Amino acid sequence: MTILGIDPGYGSLGWSVITRDLKLIGFGSIATPSGGSIAERLLLIHKQLESIIIKHKPDCAAMERLFFNKNITTAIDVAKAIGAVLLTLTLHGISYTEYTPSQVKQSISGYGRAGKDQVQFMIMKIFKLDEIPKPDDAADAIAIALCHALSNNSSGRSI
Repeated sequence: MTILGIDPGYGSLGWSVITRDLKLIGFGSIATPSGGSIAERLLLIHKQLESIIIKHKPDCAAMERLFFNKNITTAIDVAKAIGAVLLTLTLHGISYTEYTPSQVKQSISGYGRAGKDQVQFMIMKIFKLDEIPKPDDAADAIAIALCHALSNNSSGRSI
């Protein structure tokens, strides 16, 4: 089973592809130009994510559930990016599961309030990497896919 991990964002969207037996296939980020309209940025996310799907043929996807504290404008734009992601996944018949940040941290480090550095350290150890994957959005996407691989939800059911 191949899992597509997604750390949603509209300025930078992290992605990763891993296998259920914990092999890291690929990772990166989709960066959109800050001067572009939201429609142009969403189209770019769709097109680049679609090319990743075509290349890696994931069986399912895992995505971080939207969480925000203060900036409602940013949350709205991230929600729009999530809409573009969900459309792209649906067009390719890929089911998805969402995880909260604390679920991801708990799954990987054993502690739901673990720091980013603790999660990145575990990613390096589990995938036998020499350094932390960059950018941070890509590392987060690896953590999200790993959470899914380690969970009982890895059948690819939507929630």
